Amino acid sequence: HIYLAHEIGATLVEGRDLLVDGGYVYMRTTSGLQRVDVIYRRVDDDFLDPLVFRTDSLLGLPGLMGVYRAGNVTLVNAPGTGVADDKSVYAYVPDMIRYYLAEEPLLRNVKTYICRRPEDLEFTLDNLRGLVVKRVGGSGGYGMLVGPESTPDEREACARALREDPADFISQPVLDLSRAPCLIGGRAAARHVDLRPFVLHGRETRIVPGAFCRVALREGSLVVNSSQGGGGKDVWVLGD
Repeated sequence: HIYLAHEIGATLVEGRDLLVDGGYVYMRTTSGLQRVDVIYRRVDDDFLDPLVFRTDSLLGLPGLMGVYRAGNVTLVNAPGTGVADDKSVYAYVPDMIRYYLAEEPLLRNVKTYICRRPEDLEFTLDNLRGLVVKRVGGSGGYGMLVGPESTPDEREACARALREDPADFISQPVLDLSRAPCLIGGRAAARHVDLRPFVLHGRETRIVPGAFCRVALREGSLVVNSSQGGGGKDVWVLGD
């Protein structure tokens, strides 16, 4: 967080560094209060404002949502935008494109089985060894089963969780990720990678040159998340 704040020229604060007064948000500084117009938040919705969400939150700012509703502060990552990260929503994106844009999707989705549907749950339970099972609200590779890499005990535990709360899960076929040479322990070795491009959308839409390449550092692993031992690689842009 310190690095990101420095690079984008933002002030890094905690909830206790801010206060609400007269319908505005202020930051405490050594030279007095300074009004805040934009907050790039890194706190989950539930902890954002103890007057609106979790009353036991010590991370957020009391009264923030009132200022936000009044239009006196902008929240980057506005409350509720996390629905876009819900993995079951992903399955409906092609239908959203057809409904709202009257267009056909240019890129195909990965086949997704929504386990709250009885037929998808049955298929998932019957094919755990060949699927990736994810919690719809999960992130960072936590709570995920990679079927081909799993043990019988892990698959049994996953099956129990699926039966207890099928709506909390989706499943997808295992993707054959590309592999790239990596320097591992001073030697070149092949590891699975994925590439995450960035798209800027405003008056026009453009793809930023380059991308973020994630790598599964553990031999044979398909999990590239940094929280699960993954890493990053340089991306070289050789031409237009």
